[in-house]
Amino acid sequence: MKLSHSDIVTLIMSLGVMLILSRLLGEVARKLRFPIVVGEILAGLVLGKTILGTFFPQTAVNLFPSSGNVPIALSGITSLAAIMLLFVAGMELELSLVIKQGRKAIITSIGSLIIPLAIGAYIGYFHIEIFHIRPESKRVFALFLGTALSITALPVIARILMDLGLYKTRVGTIIIAAAMLNDLVGWLIFSVVLGLIQEHREASLELWQTIVLTFVYTILILTGAKWLINKSLPWFQKKFAWPGGVLSLAFGLCFLGAAFTEYIGIHAIFGAFILGIAFGDSEHLTRKARDIIQQFVNNIFAPLFFVNIGLRLNFVDNFDLTITLWILVAALISKLIGGFLGAKISGLDYKESLAVGFGMNARGAMEIILANLALEAKLIDDKIFVSLVIMAIVTSMISGPMLSIFCKDVTKVNEPKFTDLEDSF
Repeated sequence: MKLSHSDIVTLIMSLGVMLILSRLLGEVARKLRFPIVVGEILAGLVLGKTILGTFFPQTAVNLFPSSGNVPIALSGITSLAAIMLLFVAGMELELSLVIKQGRKAIITSIGSLIIPLAIGAYIGYFHIEIFHIRPESKRVFALFLGTALSITALPVIARILMDLGLYKTRVGTIIIAAAMLNDLVGWLIFSVVLGLIQEHREASLELWQTIVLTFVYTILILTGAKWLINKSLPWFQKKFAWPGGVLSLAFGLCFLGAAFTEYIGIHAIFGAFILGIAFGDSEHLTRKARDIIQQFVNNIFAPLFFVNIGLRLNFVDNFDLTITLWILVAALISKLIGGFLGAKISGLDYKESLAVGFGMNARGAMEIILANLALEAKLIDDKIFVSLVIMAIVTSMISGPMLSIFCKDVTKVNEPKFTDLEDSF
């Protein structure tokens, strides 16, 4: 495949429009104290089939053709963006913080993971008629829906806690630590789900081999590779040009990890996520280097990914009130109950436990990425996808106000290492 002159012009023009409009609407969302991702998805709705495609169809086709080389190239760019997004998300997962919080973080994480997983799996298995799922796919769909309800958007909740001044509190650190563990286990489960989808698996390995290799990869990266990165990073930063050397090392490792997990039959984003944890956990990775990597991804690639979410579907035509209400109510209730019970059992009081439940409820970008992968794997249809995107946005918008209600008197603790997180998540 070779892009023609007109293909190149169209692709570059579409990327420019996507970046500018997503930034404009993202800033509007930020001024209204919504996550920037809301504005970025809205930009996709404006440019895509929902608005531009409905009222000015020829303009939409000229700018974003649905066939030919341009959509293939754009798909490749957005796939790359998803990999880099998960790498950055992994960089913010600090295993030492989970260990420091110990029992409280583990119990809270278990509660906020197991209960949504169980409720989602139950609904997905015994009520497939609501979601129009084929009977032969109900086991995999049930596991997916349970995982979808279990994921917490770590960058979203981190930003919310910082905005509310709760980042240095006991409740804040428990939420962050529990969300870290939650995401690690959740993405591991979802990677196995993708491995179960035969249409997605192009690897020659048997499923059991893929699962074993996934666990081996995770353990090796989070132990040996993490140690090696930490030891070699000072030398690398000293000998190579700044900041190009760190960027090359970071994204080189990111792509290698992504390529390996894609090869064994698990989606590339999981490999990037795990390597992001190992890279970001290095004590020698400076705040400035971390900020540069985050700014590069969050302000260039993240907007392209989330605008593309809105581009691909007509959200009005694919809105199903029944499916949306089932997913939204199940997500809100299951996570609230799971987070509350986990925090209460771990020793927090009633108000703190409710705060943890609402804090863990934020889904945000992680949920949207997960839904996008499921749609690409043909596990869910357009209507379920739209409902999951709506659920991710609504839960992220609810978490902040509810946290501020239940966190009046709090105790300060040492601040975690999170840096200047973009609220685009």
